[in-house]
Amino acid sequence: MKRAELGRLLAEAARLTSHRDYVIVGSLSILGAMLDPPEEMIGSIDVDLYPKSDPGRTKEIAIALGEGSAFHRQTGIYADPVSPSLPSLPDGWEERLIALALTGGSVAWCLEPHDAAVSKYVRCEPRDRAWCRAGLRHGILSAALLRERLRETHAVESGEIARARSALSDDARRARRPRKP
Repeated sequence: MKRAELGRLLAEAARLTSHRDYVIVGSLSILGAMLDPPEEMIGSIDVDLYPKSDPGRTKEIAIALGEGSAFHRQTGIYADPVSPSLPSLPDGWEERLIALALTGGSVAWCLEPHDAAVSKYVRCEPRDRAWCRAGLRHGILSAALLRERLRETHAVESGEIARARSALSDDARRARRPRKP
């Protein structure tokens, strides 16, 4: 998904809810940090989001713009409304949000890439790891900063931080190795 598609989705969400500010917490939050991110980091067709000042409005967004909606069928993209408490994020993430003003007047408040990566490492799903490896490989993410942010991440289940640190170490090693032709 590109910025223009995100703008179209958020314009529809704004029309529906009268809110113009949305927090973007998933893979597509990278759109706030980079004009042209690597393809491996923007392959998603769904946007994990919630209205910044009214997170309770996610249900109506899911119905009108979510998976299987008319909007999804028409555009091939959809909103995946989430709770603000869903992602496991490091302390201070709110102050690092990146405001991305979009055509139509909406603003996407995107996670800083390292904060998004921390959340992905805590989940540790294969597609999340692939996103993080791409960020490390392209120099968008710093393993040192990710280690620091993992130390500042709380409210996770037992063992998740240790698993995240191990995955990060593995991915950082892989990112340093030259690719085989």
